[in-house]
Amino acid sequence: MNRSATIRARVEPGLKDDVEKLLHRLGVTTTEAITMFYSQIRLRQGLPFPVEVPNATTRKTFEATDRGEDINTFNSLDKMFEALDKC
Repeated sequence: MNRSATIRARVEPGLKDDVEKLLHRLGVTTTEAITMFYSQIRLRQGLPFPVEVPNATTRKTFEATDRGEDINTFNSLDKMFEALDKC
């Protein structure tokens, strides 16, 4: 006999909608995605991605880009890599 457990979680509605649309495009149900996430946590004995507090430089960069500052755009990957080489 198959048994299942219920998980209840509250998330922001916009986040839920965006994620469910993406999962649909991937052909994965929300239940399947949650099951994969839980399986990875069990397999890795922790979250399957790093969780870190950003340092001061990263935090300042996030704040600046949120304000639309210090954002660079490029017409090609070659131009982007040229600019990165100069950093």
